[in-house]
Amino acid sequence: MTRIFSGIKPTGHLTLGNYLGALRRWAEVDQYRADALFSVVDLHALTVEHDPARVRRLSRQAATLMLAAGLDPELCTVFVQSHVDEHARLSYLLECTATDGELRRMIQFKEKGAQARAAGQSVRLSLLTYPVLMAADILAYGTDEVPVGEDQTQHVELTRDLAVRFNQRYGHTFTVPKATHPPVAARVMDLQDPTSKMGKSHQSGSGIVYLLDDADVVRKKIMRAVTDSGLEVEYDREGKPGIANLLEVLAACSGGNPIELAGAYESYGALKKDTAEAVVELLRPVRERHARLASDSGHVEEVLRKGAERARGMARPRVDAAYRAIGLLPR
Repeated sequence: MTRIFSGIKPTGHLTLGNYLGALRRWAEVDQYRADALFSVVDLHALTVEHDPARVRRLSRQAATLMLAAGLDPELCTVFVQSHVDEHARLSYLLECTATDGELRRMIQFKEKGAQARAAGQSVRLSLLTYPVLMAADILAYGTDEVPVGEDQTQHVELTRDLAVRFNQRYGHTFTVPKATHPPVAARVMDLQDPTSKMGKSHQSGSGIVYLLDDADVVRKKIMRAVTDSGLEVEYDREGKPGIANLLEVLAACSGGNPIELAGAYESYGALKKDTAEAVVELLRPVRERHARLASDSGHVEEVLRKGAERARGMARPRVDAAYRAIGLLPR
């Protein structure tokens, strides 16, 4: 059976982009077709300045929302990354396999490093090496497929390179995975800046629909979305990024095609109104299930405990094999 690994970083409240680009597909497709592992990758949240209490709070919230989105712990493995030591154990071996040049070429390192420097902050070494930790997340489980957004494809390619290199140097140890992308709304854009991804860690939330926003807030944010010059509703990602973003969101909510949907509208206002209502109805059951789960924290903790136990059982034999292959004495 195909094995899938993917994760969500608890650096901010989860957004509509997280749901349409990842969570919904995990719940509706991936957990049924594969042996799937889904993790709150909390170690990745430590690569930048952070408040420890907030990381813990967002980690719990992310896990609860993953379950609220429909992940079934009877069908898939839901766990917190730091609860499985094999991630950090394997990461060091892969740091000994990667090169400085490979990591410095990573686009996200360049972008986030520049942001940190602009804010007067130092750039943490972990920001440079976290793609190796991501590779360890994937390779520890013999993963075949990694559902990711387009911005993470470069990291999966690095993972593939490290797996091949390790196998060639030390003997076959790792499965070489591939990245997979959902067909629509894989990269939902900010409603106020449709040339930028809707990111959960943005300073301003005016262009971001959060999964726990109430219905009126969702409607207000979408009705205030930036549009483009001209009056014609057409799907043109380059020429009309604002309208294209709304059409893609509506298509993802309704199962339609953004090009075909464009022909049904004569005004931006009508498109915004229908998009807002579609998003409200899409997120309503998620918010309701989250409220029920959040009131029973013991249940969520038990799911995460069992998930980590199961993940540990999957990862440990392969990581132990990697330790032996690279030349370390067995314990």
